[in-house]
Amino acid sequence: MAQKQDTRTQLLTATPLQLIISLSIPAIIGMVVVGLYNLMDRIFVGQLISEVSMGAVSVSYPFTLINTGVSTLIGVGSASVLSRAVGKKDQNTIDKIMGNLIALNLLFGIIITVIGMIFTRQLLTLCGAEGEILNQAIRYLRIIFAGSLFVNFAQSSNMIMRGEGLLKQAMLFSAGSAILNIILDPILITLLKSSGMGIDGAAYATILSQFIYAAAMLHHFVSKSKNVRIHGIRIEKGLASEIFGVGFSAMLMQVMTLVQQTVLYNVAARHGGESWQIILGAALSTQSFAFIPLWGMSQGFQPAAGTNFGAKQYERVKQVTKGFILGATVLTLIFYIPIQLAPGTLLSWFIKDADLVSQGVAPFRILFSTYILLGFLIMVITLLQSLGKASKASVLVMLRQIVLFIPLAIIMPMIGGLGVTGVFIAPALTDLVVVVMAVFMVASEFSSMTKLAAQEK
Repeated sequence: MAQKQDTRTQLLTATPLQLIISLSIPAIIGMVVVGLYNLMDRIFVGQLISEVSMGAVSVSYPFTLINTGVSTLIGVGSASVLSRAVGKKDQNTIDKIMGNLIALNLLFGIIITVIGMIFTRQLLTLCGAEGEILNQAIRYLRIIFAGSLFVNFAQSSNMIMRGEGLLKQAMLFSAGSAILNIILDPILITLLKSSGMGIDGAAYATILSQFIYAAAMLHHFVSKSKNVRIHGIRIEKGLASEIFGVGFSAMLMQVMTLVQQTVLYNVAARHGGESWQIILGAALSTQSFAFIPLWGMSQGFQPAAGTNFGAKQYERVKQVTKGFILGATVLTLIFYIPIQLAPGTLLSWFIKDADLVSQGVAPFRILFSTYILLGFLIMVITLLQSLGKASKASVLVMLRQIVLFIPLAIIMPMIGGLGVTGVFIAPALTDLVVVVMAVFMVASEFSSMTKLAAQEK
Protein backbone atom coordinates (compact mmCIF):
# COMPACT_ATOMS: atom_id res chain seq x y z
CA MET A 1 0.00 0.00 0.00
CA ALA A 2 2.93 2.33 0.70
CA GLN A 3 3.95 2.40 -2.96
CA LYS A 4 0.39 3.19 -4.02
CA GLN A 5 0.08 6.01 -1.48
CA ASP A 6 3.42 7.46 -2.56
CA THR A 7 2.40 7.37 -6.22
CA ARG A 8 -1.00 8.88 -5.46
CA THR A 9 0.57 11.69 -3.43
CA GLN A 10 3.00 12.45 -6.22
CA LEU A 11 0.20 12.62 -8.79
CA LEU A 12 -1.81 14.97 -6.57
CA THR A 13 0.97 17.32 -5.48
CA ALA A 14 3.93 17.41 -7.90
CA THR A 15 4.32 20.27 -10.38
CA PRO A 16 3.57 19.61 -14.09
CA LEU A 17 7.31 19.72 -14.86
CA GLN A 18 8.04 17.20 -12.11
CA LEU A 19 5.28 14.92 -13.45
CA ILE A 20 6.62 15.18 -17.00
CA ILE A 21 10.09 14.23 -15.77
CA SER A 22 9.00 11.42 -13.45
CA LEU A 23 6.11 9.99 -15.47
CA SER A 24 6.49 10.92 -19.11
CA ILE A 25 10.23 10.64 -19.66
CA PRO A 26 10.33 6.94 -18.67
CA ALA A 27 7.20 6.33 -20.78
CA ILE A 28 8.69 8.21 -23.75
CA ILE A 29 11.97 6.29 -23.56
CA GLY A 30 10.14 2.98 -23.27
CA MET A 31 7.76 3.69 -26.13
CA VAL A 32 10.49 5.12 -28.39
CA VAL A 33 12.46 1.92 -27.98
CA VAL A 34 9.28 -0.05 -28.71
CA GLY A 35 8.67 2.13 -31.77
CA LEU A 36 12.21 1.41 -32.89
CA TYR A 37 11.49 -2.25 -33.46
CA ASN A 38 8.67 -1.41 -35.89
CA LEU A 39 10.98 1.06 -37.59
CA MET A 40 13.99 -1.29 -37.52
CA ASP A 41 11.90 -4.14 -38.97
CA ARG A 42 11.47 -2.07 -42.10
CA ILE A 43 15.03 -0.74 -42.15
CA PHE A 44 16.56 -4.22 -41.71
CA VAL A 45 14.20 -5.74 -44.29
CA GLY A 46 14.85 -2.92 -46.76
CA GLN A 47 18.62 -3.07 -46.37
CA LEU A 48 19.16 -6.83 -45.87
CA ILE A 49 16.56 -8.18 -48.30
CA SER A 50 15.04 -5.68 -50.79
CA GLU A 51 12.86 -2.61 -51.25
CA VAL A 52 10.02 -4.91 -52.30
CA SER A 53 10.30 -6.70 -48.95
CA MET A 54 10.27 -3.34 -47.16
CA GLY A 55 7.12 -2.51 -49.11
CA ALA A 56 5.60 -5.83 -48.00
CA VAL A 57 6.26 -5.08 -44.32
CA SER A 58 4.91 -1.54 -44.80
CA VAL A 59 1.60 -2.62 -46.36
CA SER A 60 1.27 -5.24 -43.59
CA TYR A 61 1.77 -2.65 -40.86
CA PRO A 62 -1.77 -1.18 -40.89
CA PHE A 63 -3.16 -4.65 -40.12
CA THR A 64 -0.80 -5.17 -37.19
CA LEU A 65 -2.74 -2.25 -35.72
CA ILE A 66 -5.67 -4.63 -35.20
CA ASN A 67 -3.65 -6.09 -32.31
CA THR A 68 -2.50 -2.67 -31.19
CA GLY A 69 -6.09 -1.44 -31.27
CA VAL A 70 -7.40 -4.30 -29.13
CA SER A 71 -4.59 -3.99 -26.59
CA THR A 72 -5.23 -0.23 -26.48
CA LEU A 73 -8.98 -0.76 -26.04
CA ILE A 74 -8.40 -3.05 -23.07
CA GLY A 75 -5.28 -1.37 -21.67
CA VAL A 76 -6.19 2.33 -21.88
CA GLY A 77 -9.74 1.67 -20.71
CA SER A 78 -8.51 -0.39 -17.75
CA ALA A 79 -5.76 2.13 -16.90
CA SER A 80 -8.28 4.99 -16.89
CA VAL A 81 -10.56 3.05 -14.51
CA LEU A 82 -7.53 2.17 -12.36
CA SER A 83 -6.17 5.72 -12.03
CA ARG A 84 -9.57 7.08 -10.99
CA ALA A 85 -9.99 4.17 -8.53
CA VAL A 86 -6.59 5.03 -7.03
CA GLY A 87 -7.71 8.67 -6.70
CA LYS A 88 -10.88 7.51 -4.88
CA LYS A 89 -9.03 4.80 -2.86
CA ASP A 90 -11.42 2.18 -4.29
CA GLN A 91 -9.55 -1.08 -3.59
CA ASN A 92 -12.47 -3.30 -4.68
CA THR A 93 -12.25 -1.97 -8.24
CA ILE A 94 -8.45 -2.15 -8.25
CA ASP A 95 -8.60 -5.86 -7.35
CA LYS A 96 -10.81 -6.65 -10.37
CA ILE A 97 -8.67 -4.97 -13.02
CA MET A 98 -6.14 -7.68 -13.94
CA GLY A 99 -8.45 -10.70 -13.95
CA ASN A 100 -10.82 -8.82 -16.22
CA LEU A 101 -7.95 -7.75 -18.49
CA ILE A 102 -6.68 -11.33 -18.91
CA ALA A 103 -10.17 -12.66 -19.71
CA LEU A 104 -10.73 -9.97 -22.36
CA ASN A 105 -7.31 -10.65 -23.91
CA LEU A 106 -8.01 -14.39 -24.16
CA LEU A 107 -11.31 -13.69 -25.91
CA PHE A 108 -10.06 -11.12 -28.42
CA GLY A 109 -6.66 -12.76 -28.98
CA ILE A 110 -8.17 -16.05 -30.15
CA ILE A 111 -10.67 -14.28 -32.42
CA ILE A 112 -7.97 -12.14 -34.09
CA THR A 113 -5.63 -15.11 -34.61
CA VAL A 114 -8.26 -17.29 -36.28
CA ILE A 115 -9.87 -14.62 -38.48
CA GLY A 116 -6.59 -12.89 -39.30
CA MET A 117 -4.80 -16.04 -40.48
CA ILE A 118 -7.75 -17.14 -42.61
CA PHE A 119 -8.33 -13.78 -44.34
CA THR A 120 -4.73 -12.48 -44.63
CA ARG A 121 -4.75 -12.28 -48.42
CA GLN A 122 -8.12 -10.53 -48.57
CA LEU A 123 -7.02 -7.94 -46.01
CA LEU A 124 -3.80 -7.12 -47.85
CA THR A 125 -5.51 -6.69 -51.20
CA LEU A 126 -7.46 -3.81 -49.61
CA CYS A 127 -4.14 -1.90 -49.61
CA GLY A 128 -3.74 -2.47 -53.34
CA ALA A 129 -0.91 -4.95 -52.69
CA GLU A 130 -0.20 -7.31 -55.55
CA GLY A 131 2.56 -9.40 -57.07
CA GLU A 132 5.64 -10.10 -54.98
CA ILE A 133 4.78 -7.41 -52.41
CA LEU A 134 1.50 -9.26 -51.74
CA ASN A 135 3.14 -12.71 -51.58
CA GLN A 136 5.75 -11.61 -49.06
CA ALA A 137 3.26 -9.59 -47.03
CA ILE A 138 0.98 -12.64 -46.63
CA ARG A 139 3.82 -14.70 -45.10
CA TYR A 140 4.86 -11.87 -42.76
CA LEU A 141 1.36 -10.96 -41.55
CA ARG A 142 0.21 -14.56 -40.90
CA ILE A 143 3.09 -15.03 -38.47
CA ILE A 144 2.20 -11.77 -36.71
CA PHE A 145 -1.45 -12.82 -36.38
CA ALA A 146 -0.36 -16.17 -34.92
CA GLY A 147 1.15 -14.32 -31.95
CA SER A 148 -1.82 -12.00 -31.30
CA LEU A 149 -2.55 -13.26 -27.79
CA PHE A 150 1.00 -12.56 -26.57
CA VAL A 151 1.13 -9.14 -28.25
CA ASN A 152 -2.20 -8.03 -26.80
CA PHE A 153 -1.58 -9.21 -23.25
CA ALA A 154 1.95 -7.79 -23.07
CA GLN A 155 0.94 -4.35 -24.33
CA SER A 156 -2.35 -3.99 -22.41
CA SER A 157 -0.90 -5.17 -19.08
CA ASN A 158 1.97 -2.71 -19.52
CA MET A 159 -0.64 0.06 -19.76
CA ILE A 160 -2.00 -1.07 -16.38
CA MET A 161 1.47 -0.66 -14.94
CA ARG A 162 1.62 2.88 -16.39
CA GLY A 163 -1.89 3.69 -15.16
CA GLU A 164 -0.74 2.70 -11.69
CA GLY A 165 2.06 5.27 -12.03
CA LEU A 166 4.90 2.72 -12.32
CA LEU A 167 6.34 4.31 -15.45
CA LYS A 168 9.97 3.27 -14.91
CA GLN A 169 9.07 -0.39 -14.48
CA ALA A 170 6.79 -0.25 -17.51
CA MET A 171 9.62 1.30 -19.52
CA LEU A 172 12.05 -1.48 -18.56
CA PHE A 173 9.64 -4.24 -19.58
CA SER A 174 8.64 -2.73 -22.94
CA ALA A 175 12.14 -1.50 -23.80
CA GLY A 176 13.64 -4.89 -22.97
CA SER A 177 11.26 -6.57 -25.40
CA ALA A 178 11.99 -4.03 -28.13
CA ILE A 179 15.75 -4.33 -27.71
CA LEU A 180 15.44 -8.12 -27.94
CA ASN A 181 13.43 -7.71 -31.15
CA ILE A 182 16.09 -5.40 -32.64
CA ILE A 183 18.82 -7.93 -31.78
CA LEU A 184 16.87 -10.87 -33.20
CA ASP A 185 15.84 -9.09 -36.43
CA PRO A 186 19.17 -9.16 -38.34
CA ILE A 187 20.05 -12.59 -36.92
CA LEU A 188 16.86 -14.35 -38.01
CA ILE A 189 16.62 -12.44 -41.31
CA THR A 190 20.18 -13.47 -42.20
CA LEU A 191 19.68 -17.10 -41.13
CA LEU A 192 16.49 -17.52 -43.17
CA LYS A 193 17.38 -15.31 -46.15
CA SER A 194 19.30 -18.08 -47.96
CA SER A 195 16.15 -20.23 -48.05
CA GLY A 196 14.05 -17.32 -49.35
CA MET A 197 12.41 -16.72 -45.96
CA GLY A 198 14.17 -13.53 -44.86
CA ILE A 199 10.91 -11.66 -44.32
CA ASP A 200 9.65 -14.56 -42.18
CA GLY A 201 12.67 -14.01 -39.93
CA ALA A 202 11.58 -10.43 -39.23
CA ALA A 203 8.12 -11.67 -38.20
CA TYR A 204 9.52 -14.46 -36.01
CA ALA A 205 11.78 -11.94 -34.24
CA THR A 206 8.72 -9.82 -33.37
CA ILE A 207 6.61 -12.73 -32.07
CA LEU A 208 9.43 -14.31 -30.04
CA SER A 209 10.22 -11.02 -28.31
CA GLN A 210 6.52 -10.41 -27.59
CA PHE A 211 6.13 -13.91 -26.10
CA ILE A 212 8.98 -13.25 -23.67
CA TYR A 213 7.51 -9.80 -22.90
CA ALA A 214 4.09 -11.34 -22.12
CA ALA A 215 5.65 -13.97 -19.84
CA ALA A 216 7.55 -11.28 -17.92
CA MET A 217 4.40 -9.16 -17.46
CA LEU A 218 2.41 -12.16 -16.23
CA HIS A 219 5.14 -12.99 -13.70
CA HIS A 220 5.06 -9.39 -12.43
CA PHE A 221 1.32 -9.34 -11.75
CA VAL A 222 1.30 -12.86 -10.29
CA SER A 223 4.14 -12.47 -7.81
CA LYS A 224 5.77 -9.03 -7.85
CA SER A 225 3.14 -6.26 -7.95
CA LYS A 226 2.20 -4.85 -4.54
CA ASN A 227 -0.90 -2.95 -5.65
CA VAL A 228 -2.55 -4.65 -8.63
CA ARG A 229 -2.77 -8.45 -8.48
CA ILE A 230 -4.75 -11.15 -10.28
CA HIS A 231 -7.87 -12.10 -8.28
CA GLY A 232 -9.75 -14.55 -10.50
CA ILE A 233 -9.82 -14.49 -14.31
CA ARG A 234 -13.27 -13.44 -15.47
CA ILE A 235 -15.02 -10.67 -17.39
CA GLU A 236 -16.40 -8.18 -14.88
CA LYS A 237 -19.62 -6.82 -16.39
CA GLY A 238 -19.55 -3.81 -14.09
CA LEU A 239 -16.11 -2.81 -15.41
CA ALA A 240 -16.33 -3.91 -19.02
CA SER A 241 -18.80 -1.24 -20.14
CA GLU A 242 -16.71 1.57 -18.63
CA ILE A 243 -13.45 0.11 -19.97
CA PHE A 244 -14.90 -0.19 -23.48
CA GLY A 245 -16.42 3.27 -23.27
CA VAL A 246 -13.10 4.93 -22.44
CA GLY A 247 -10.86 2.55 -24.38
CA PHE A 248 -12.97 2.74 -27.53
CA SER A 249 -11.74 6.21 -28.46
CA ALA A 250 -8.13 5.16 -27.84
CA MET A 251 -8.66 2.02 -29.93
CA LEU A 252 -10.17 4.12 -32.71
CA MET A 253 -6.93 6.08 -32.95
CA GLN A 254 -5.10 2.81 -33.71
CA VAL A 255 -7.68 0.88 -35.74
CA MET A 256 -8.69 3.91 -37.79
CA THR A 257 -5.01 4.36 -38.62
CA LEU A 258 -5.41 0.94 -40.24
CA VAL A 259 -8.24 2.31 -42.37
CA GLN A 260 -6.38 5.56 -43.02
CA GLN A 261 -3.18 3.89 -44.21
CA THR A 262 -5.10 1.27 -46.20
CA VAL A 263 -6.82 4.08 -48.12
CA LEU A 264 -3.52 5.94 -48.62
CA TYR A 265 -1.72 2.88 -50.00
CA ASN A 266 -4.64 2.11 -52.29
CA VAL A 267 -4.91 5.67 -53.65
CA ALA A 268 -1.11 5.90 -54.01
CA ALA A 269 -1.07 2.67 -56.02
CA ARG A 270 -3.89 3.96 -58.25
CA HIS A 271 -2.23 7.31 -59.00
CA GLY A 272 1.46 6.36 -58.84
CA GLY A 273 1.96 2.59 -58.89
CA GLU A 274 4.26 0.36 -56.82
CA SER A 275 7.07 2.93 -56.57
CA TRP A 276 4.78 5.38 -54.75
CA GLN A 277 3.64 2.64 -52.38
CA ILE A 278 7.30 2.17 -51.44
CA ILE A 279 7.81 5.94 -50.95
CA LEU A 280 4.60 6.22 -48.93
CA GLY A 281 5.65 3.21 -46.85
CA ALA A 282 8.93 4.92 -45.90
CA ALA A 283 7.18 8.24 -45.13
CA LEU A 284 4.47 6.62 -43.00
CA SER A 285 7.07 4.51 -41.18
CA THR A 286 8.84 7.70 -40.10
CA GLN A 287 5.57 9.41 -39.20
CA SER A 288 4.42 6.42 -37.14
CA PHE A 289 7.69 6.41 -35.22
CA ALA A 290 7.46 10.17 -34.62
CA PHE A 291 4.06 9.63 -32.98
CA ILE A 292 5.55 7.24 -30.41
CA PRO A 293 7.07 9.89 -28.08
CA LEU A 294 3.76 11.74 -28.04
CA TRP A 295 1.96 8.56 -27.00
CA GLY A 296 4.66 8.12 -24.35
CA MET A 297 3.98 11.57 -22.95
CA SER A 298 0.24 10.87 -23.03
CA GLN A 299 0.82 7.73 -20.96
CA GLY A 300 2.44 9.90 -18.30
CA PHE A 301 -0.34 12.47 -18.54
CA GLN A 302 -3.20 9.96 -18.24
CA PRO A 303 -2.69 8.87 -14.59
CA ALA A 304 -1.97 12.48 -13.54
CA ALA A 305 -5.19 13.79 -15.12
CA GLY A 306 -7.35 10.83 -14.06
CA THR A 307 -6.14 10.69 -10.47
CA ASN A 308 -6.54 14.45 -9.91
CA PHE A 309 -10.00 14.41 -11.48
CA GLY A 310 -10.98 11.46 -9.29
CA ALA A 311 -9.75 13.42 -6.25
CA LYS A 312 -11.83 16.45 -7.39
CA GLN A 313 -8.76 18.70 -7.84
CA TYR A 314 -10.21 20.35 -10.92
CA GLU A 315 -8.01 23.43 -11.06
CA ARG A 316 -4.97 21.20 -10.81
CA VAL A 317 -6.23 19.11 -13.74
CA LYS A 318 -6.21 22.28 -15.85
CA GLN A 319 -2.73 23.23 -14.65
CA VAL A 320 -1.32 19.79 -15.40
CA THR A 321 -3.00 19.73 -18.83
CA LYS A 322 -1.41 23.04 -19.85
CA GLY A 323 2.00 21.83 -18.70
CA PHE A 324 1.78 18.61 -20.68
CA ILE A 325 0.52 20.40 -23.81
CA LEU A 326 3.55 22.71 -23.67
CA GLY A 327 5.89 19.78 -23.10
CA ALA A 328 4.37 17.80 -25.98
CA THR A 329 4.72 20.77 -28.35
CA VAL A 330 8.40 21.14 -27.46
CA LEU A 331 8.81 17.40 -28.02
CA THR A 332 7.44 17.63 -31.56
CA LEU A 333 10.28 19.98 -32.52
CA ILE A 334 12.80 17.17 -32.01
CA PHE A 335 11.31 15.40 -35.03
CA TYR A 336 9.78 18.26 -36.97
CA ILE A 337 13.01 20.24 -37.51
CA PRO A 338 15.28 17.44 -38.84
CA ILE A 339 12.53 15.96 -41.02
CA GLN A 340 11.83 19.34 -42.64
CA LEU A 341 15.56 20.04 -43.07
CA ALA A 342 16.73 16.63 -44.32
CA PRO A 343 13.81 14.50 -45.55
CA GLY A 344 15.94 12.79 -48.18
CA THR A 345 18.37 11.45 -45.58
CA LEU A 346 15.54 9.88 -43.62
CA LEU A 347 13.95 8.34 -46.71
CA SER A 348 17.30 6.81 -47.70
CA TRP A 349 17.29 4.75 -44.50
CA PHE A 350 14.49 2.70 -46.07
CA ILE A 351 15.09 3.12 -49.81
CA LYS A 352 18.39 2.44 -51.60
CA ASP A 353 17.23 3.81 -54.99
CA ALA A 354 18.38 7.47 -55.11
CA ASP A 355 15.80 8.41 -57.76
CA LEU A 356 12.96 7.14 -55.56
CA VAL A 357 14.34 9.08 -52.60
CA SER A 358 14.55 12.30 -54.62
CA GLN A 359 11.01 11.76 -55.89
CA GLY A 360 9.67 11.48 -52.35
CA VAL A 361 11.33 14.51 -50.70
CA ALA A 362 8.68 17.19 -51.37
CA PRO A 363 5.64 14.99 -50.60
CA PHE A 364 7.30 13.81 -47.38
CA ARG A 365 7.71 17.41 -46.23
CA ILE A 366 4.03 18.06 -46.95
CA LEU A 367 2.88 14.96 -45.07
CA PHE A 368 4.85 16.03 -42.02
CA SER A 369 4.00 19.75 -42.14
CA THR A 370 1.32 19.64 -39.39
CA TYR A 371 3.17 17.30 -37.02
CA ILE A 372 4.13 20.26 -34.82
CA LEU A 373 0.42 20.68 -33.89
CA LEU A 374 -0.16 17.05 -32.95
CA GLY A 375 1.32 17.20 -29.45
CA PHE A 376 -1.58 19.47 -28.51
CA LEU A 377 -4.12 17.18 -30.18
CA ILE A 378 -2.85 13.99 -28.50
CA MET A 379 -2.93 15.63 -25.06
CA VAL A 380 -6.51 16.85 -25.59
CA ILE A 381 -7.65 13.37 -26.64
CA THR A 382 -5.86 11.86 -23.61
CA LEU A 383 -7.49 14.41 -21.29
CA LEU A 384 -10.93 13.49 -22.57
CA GLN A 385 -10.20 9.77 -22.13
CA SER A 386 -8.86 10.35 -18.61
CA LEU A 387 -12.02 12.23 -17.60
CA GLY A 388 -14.23 9.45 -18.96
CA LYS A 389 -15.46 11.67 -21.83
CA ALA A 390 -15.16 8.87 -24.37
CA SER A 391 -17.68 10.23 -26.86
CA LYS A 392 -15.89 13.57 -27.25
CA ALA A 393 -12.51 11.88 -27.71
CA SER A 394 -14.08 9.56 -30.28
CA VAL A 395 -15.41 12.52 -32.28
CA LEU A 396 -11.90 13.94 -32.71
CA VAL A 397 -10.48 10.54 -33.63
CA MET A 398 -13.23 9.73 -36.12
CA LEU A 399 -12.91 13.13 -37.81
CA ARG A 400 -9.15 12.79 -38.11
CA GLN A 401 -9.03 9.17 -39.22
CA ILE A 402 -12.22 8.69 -41.25
CA VAL A 403 -14.88 11.37 -41.64
CA LEU A 404 -12.66 14.17 -42.98
CA PHE A 405 -9.65 12.18 -44.05
CA ILE A 406 -11.10 9.59 -46.44
CA PRO A 407 -13.01 12.07 -48.65
CA LEU A 408 -9.94 14.32 -48.80
CA ALA A 409 -7.61 11.40 -49.63
CA ILE A 410 -9.85 10.42 -52.54
CA ILE A 411 -10.60 13.95 -53.79
CA MET A 412 -7.24 15.76 -53.41
CA PRO A 413 -5.34 13.75 -56.08
CA MET A 414 -8.04 14.77 -58.58
CA ILE A 415 -7.82 18.52 -57.86
CA GLY A 416 -5.66 20.77 -60.03
CA GLY A 417 -3.56 17.94 -61.38
CA LEU A 418 -2.08 17.17 -57.97
CA GLY A 419 -2.09 13.45 -58.66
CA VAL A 420 -0.22 11.37 -56.10
CA THR A 421 0.95 14.54 -54.28
CA GLY A 422 -2.65 14.96 -53.14
CA VAL A 423 -2.30 11.72 -51.19
CA PHE A 424 0.29 13.45 -49.00
CA ILE A 425 -1.68 16.71 -48.70
CA ALA A 426 -4.88 15.05 -47.41
CA PRO A 427 -3.57 14.03 -43.93
CA ALA A 428 -2.01 17.46 -43.33
CA LEU A 429 -5.19 19.30 -44.26
CA THR A 430 -7.26 16.98 -42.05
CA ASP A 431 -5.00 17.64 -39.06
CA LEU A 432 -5.44 21.41 -39.39
CA VAL A 433 -9.23 21.15 -39.19
CA VAL A 434 -9.25 18.68 -36.27
CA VAL A 435 -6.78 20.72 -34.20
CA VAL A 436 -9.10 23.76 -34.47
CA MET A 437 -11.98 21.62 -33.15
CA ALA A 438 -9.78 20.33 -30.32
CA VAL A 439 -9.15 23.93 -29.19
CA PHE A 440 -12.88 24.47 -28.71
CA MET A 441 -13.31 21.12 -26.91
CA VAL A 442 -10.54 21.70 -24.37
CA ALA A 443 -11.84 25.22 -23.71
CA SER A 444 -15.27 23.73 -22.99
CA GLU A 445 -13.82 21.14 -20.58
CA PHE A 446 -11.83 23.81 -18.74
CA SER A 447 -15.00 25.88 -18.35
CA SER A 448 -16.87 22.86 -16.94
CA MET A 449 -14.08 22.15 -14.45
CA THR A 450 -14.12 25.78 -13.30
CA LYS A 451 -17.84 25.41 -12.48
CA LEU A 452 -17.22 22.09 -10.67
CA ALA A 453 -14.43 23.67 -8.63
CA ALA A 454 -16.76 26.54 -7.64
CA GLN A 455 -19.43 24.07 -6.55
CA GLU A 456 -16.96 22.20 -4.33
CA LYS A 457 -16.13 25.35 -2.34
